[in-house]
Amino acid sequence: MESYSRYLIPEVLSKLKGMELKARLVVEGFLIGLHKSPYKGFSVEFAEHRPYMPGDEIRKIDWKIYAKTDRFYVKEYEEETNLKAYLILDASASMAYRSDRMDKLEYGRYLAASLAYLLLKQKDSVGLCVFDTKVRRYIPPRSAAHHIHNLLKELDDVNPGGETDLSSTFHELAEKMRRRGLIIIISDLLDDPEKVVRGLKHFRHKKHEVLVFHILDPWEVDFPYEEPAMFRDMESNEKLVVDPESLRSKYKRRIESFLDYYKSQCRDSLIDYVNLNTSTTFDRALFSYLMKRKKLG
Repeated sequence: MESYSRYLIPEVLSKLKGMELKARLVVEGFLIGLHKSPYKGFSVEFAEHRPYMPGDEIRKIDWKIYAKTDRFYVKEYEEETNLKAYLILDASASMAYRSDRMDKLEYGRYLAASLAYLLLKQKDSVGLCVFDTKVRRYIPPRSAAHHIHNLLKELDDVNPGGETDLSSTFHELAEKMRRRGLIIIISDLLDDPEKVVRGLKHFRHKKHEVLVFHILDPWEVDFPYEEPAMFRDMESNEKLVVDPESLRSKYKRRIESFLDYYKSQCRDSLIDYVNLNTSTTFDRALFSYLMKRKKLG
C-alpha cells in the first residue's frame, strides 16, 4: 500500500458519502455547482480510457484501441463546463508548528485529501497548489477518478520550509486562474492581515468562490506558557526571550483581533471563512462545516 493512502481514512470516507460541497456563487454560463451542460456540442477534454460497459454509446468506442487489443474501450471526457476547484495549501515553515500530535501542515494535508476525494466523487475537477513565498508545486484540475492518486502523492511529498508571502501568491494565482472556480485556501494566515485580505478579494474580483480554512494550533491561540522562555520565529529564525505571564493578556487580545479581522473581512466579501483548531480532529471540523453549509443552502 502506498504511504500516501493514509490520508484517506476509511471511516472518514464512509461519512463523506452522504456529503456534498456545492458551489454557491460560481456561475459560468449555464453552470451552477454540480449541474452539467444541457447543450450539445459543448467543449470537452479527453481524460482517459475505460472498458466498455453495457449501455455505453457505441460512438464512444475507441476503434483504434480495439484494433490493437481486440477489446472494447470507450473514451472518457471531462466537460470543460464542470466546476474547477483549486486546493491551495500553505507549506511555509510556520505550518510545521505543533504543540501536540499533529502539526498544522499535516492537518492541512488530511483536510485537503478529504476535500479532493469529496469533489472528485461529485465529478468536479480538482487541482492542487502548494506554496510558501511563491508557488512550489502545481497540479492542474482534473476530474478523472484516478487523479486522487496524483493529488495524494503530491500532498505526501510536501515539506514545510521558507517564509510566507500569502498576498503575492494570491495575487499571482488570481491572475493565472482565469476561469471561474472554487478556491479553497488552507493556511495559518500568519502574514500581514490587510495584505492577505486584499489577495483574497482579488480572487473574488475575478468571480471565483473562495473558501478559507484558517488552521491554528491551540497554543497559538491560548498562549498557555508559564515559565520565561525563548521563542523562535519558525520562518525568520528570529529569537526573543519573554515572560509569558506579562504578555498573555495583550497577546490574547491581539490574536482575538487578528481572528475577528479575518472573519469580518471575509464575511463582507462573501468569502466562506472557517477557523480551525488542530485540537479538533480534521474530520469532525470538516463534517461540522459541511453540515452548516448544507443548512445555509
